[in-house]
Amino acid sequence: MFDWLFGGSFDPNKDIPSLKDKVILVTGGNNGLGKETVLQLSKHSAHIYLAARTESKARAAITEIKLVVPDADITFLQLDLSSFASVKQAAKNFLAQSDRLDVLVDNAGIAGMPYSLTEDGYEIVFATNHIGHALLTKLLLPTLLKTAELPGADVRVVNMSSKGERFAPAEGIVYDQQALEKVAKLSRYGHSKLANILHARELQRRYPSITATAVHPGVSIPLPQAQPYQMLIIPQVIMTDIYASFSETNSALRFLAPAVQAIAPYGVLPDVYDVPGGTLTQLWAATAPKEEVRKSHYFLPVGVASAGSKHAQDAEMGKQLWEWTDKAVADVEV
Repeated sequence: MFDWLFGGSFDPNKDIPSLKDKVILVTGGNNGLGKETVLQLSKHSAHIYLAARTESKARAAITEIKLVVPDADITFLQLDLSSFASVKQAAKNFLAQSDRLDVLVDNAGIAGMPYSLTEDGYEIVFATNHIGHALLTKLLLPTLLKTAELPGADVRVVNMSSKGERFAPAEGIVYDQQALEKVAKLSRYGHSKLANILHARELQRRYPSITATAVHPGVSIPLPQAQPYQMLIIPQVIMTDIYASFSETNSALRFLAPAVQAIAPYGVLPDVYDVPGGTLTQLWAATAPKEEVRKSHYFLPVGVASAGSKHAQDAEMGKQLWEWTDKAVADVEV
């Protein structure tokens, strides 16, 4: 009855089934939600590829995870999602080591970045959060589909989105990358998160043997824009590097962050999570019964189906984004 406010329940230790013989790839697995996701999945005997940009940070994360899960089976995969060349190399490296992929968790993301274009000519936040993940998914798609044909297979793709998608530009997806220079940081972040939902929805439509969904981990109304009653009812804040990237340039967030961070672990406010709590929705989407996850293309904490914004519900916009993205990365093959 109150799932819309407090969310569903999910205990990774009890509710995640055995993942023995499963292969899982988690992007941005070296810190924050990604690291915690790798940690929790490692407890259930999966072989996990931890994809990250910086090897030293990834190796440190693996060492820390193995202090908790000594027999964790984790392989580092170098990946810079802002670079087509890096995504291509990461896919090649993965395919050279594994002939199956059961779950792809597109977790990595950036926010609060000054406007800039990548080496491939795309706005940095959109390129990292959407295009890079879409390209990685495309390059690994044959393996995902092949795995889906195996007896007892249950292939998933989980895109990390955010309620911040509601702050996307009024027109929805902006394809002119130069025009994004005039778009505010929060709106550019929302733009990329909208794309994550649309991509998951279209992936599911085109490839029904794969269960694809997008999730909101718990980041909602930015605190300086929220009314006091909103902060009490639906604050949904997670203390991660994404949040920090906004707070570094916002004095109000810097002031409020310590207080919110201090009370987050105690569950005294609905949907305010520390990092372990923030991973629950993507862990749920990656491991819960398929029939539950297929009920929607977008979920709030924890496992609560949501339609999202009007743009997130726009099937035609999803098709257009897919076709545009496919054209943008058409020359990248493994």
